[in-house]
Amino acid sequence: MSDTITITDPLPGQRVYEPVIFTIKRDLADDLWLATADGGEQVLCQRLAAGSGNGRTRLIATVSFAGRLRLTLDRPCTVEEAAQAGGIQVLTGKEADCFARLDTGAFDLELCHGSAQGVGSSKWGIRHFRAVEDGFELLPSGNNAIGGFYGPFFTPENGLINPPEHTRVTIETVECGPVLHHYRMHGQIPDGLLPELRGKRFTIDWQFTYNTPFFQRRYRVDSFQTLINGRSVTDKITVGDEFEGGAGALVFDRFAAYGGTRYRAGDPYAGELVAMVADTVANSANHGPKFEEFRARLADMASAHWDLYWRLFCAWEKVLDEDELQERLARVRARAHVSADMNNRPWILTDRAVDVSAVPHETIFPGPASKTVEYHQASGRAMVWWTSQPSGAFQIVQRRQSGWVNWGTNGENECPELPTGVEIKTAYGRVAERWTQVADQLETPPVVTVDKGDR
Repeated sequence: MSDTITITDPLPGQRVYEPVIFTIKRDLADDLWLATADGGEQVLCQRLAAGSGNGRTRLIATVSFAGRLRLTLDRPCTVEEAAQAGGIQVLTGKEADCFARLDTGAFDLELCHGSAQGVGSSKWGIRHFRAVEDGFELLPSGNNAIGGFYGPFFTPENGLINPPEHTRVTIETVECGPVLHHYRMHGQIPDGLLPELRGKRFTIDWQFTYNTPFFQRRYRVDSFQTLINGRSVTDKITVGDEFEGGAGALVFDRFAAYGGTRYRAGDPYAGELVAMVADTVANSANHGPKFEEFRARLADMASAHWDLYWRLFCAWEKVLDEDELQERLARVRARAHVSADMNNRPWILTDRAVDVSAVPHETIFPGPASKTVEYHQASGRAMVWWTSQPSGAFQIVQRRQSGWVNWGTNGENECPELPTGVEIKTAYGRVAERWTQVADQLETPPVVTVDKGDR
């Protein structure tokens, strides 16, 4: 008798192409297998290299069901049969540094390895992302990215090193088949001002599955301990997902946390940074060619890209010598620390989604949460995040003038709050009205059991 896989959902509702992984207690040499679901539907299963061997085989499938579903593992299948069953398609990339552009059935996304040129278009991560269902593109320019990580390296203490813009990662293919593409990024963070943060390496695992309306990732970084915003930070990072709608347009215009949003509005550090940029451009004694290039590009502060502000004070860029960089950043830190904790920005508790672009600096700092959403009120487009441990804080930006939107796992003054090694699931679709149900499903996967049957 063939193996029977029983998939049980502990939650009510419909699962849509949910990835399920199960282990058969025998060696299956073939990479692709067909299973028969309740009702006779054929389901494609992909053999996983990781975890298979020594009398065991791990397989993955994506299934849609409500309540309970049984699969019977029937037989190996040919590549032609697999193609008829559908699967992830590899497309031609748009960017010069594209590693893989995939049509997963749910998303058309482009994963890039970066070019370490210090500009937005050189970032590694997902640089294009659209839903196949409606064709709406969240990152049309390729100058922003989903999946960068920043703090504690990208902080005023460390000289504003921006790992995604200043690092080129190598990408290892862990699994590649019609059901699952699993990639692992490897990189080293550029050295900044703090000795304890130098020489640190990282890996990021990305998993994309066929037709699944979410993807998964996990960040691992060499262990570190430092001081950011006056607080000890041990093995916590800022993960940042960026989106762009163009000037005057917002991809997402609301934010909410599961169970209610607790937040402070405004970003005093941003104001201090802008003020110091203006002072530096006007009064610095530095007249080197790199500085003059930045001075010219910052002549119109209002229209300059925010990246230029950060890059002016970036140790990697070497626009300023280290003594001046240290002195100016010390002033920014001192003022920002005071401003961030003054009583003129009270904590707000609300059960309603927050219109972020209506608050000062178009920025809020919500408190701890593991399930959050940004959505577009008129269209219902929503991005939902679940983290396997809560992030201690978030920075949410929805800047209408430029159309730039950000979800970041940091508190005030770039203080990182997400523990390394945490699993992140990110769902996207027109699910604003039921985002809490989506978040619950991200948190609680189905239970899978295997009956090996008689041999």
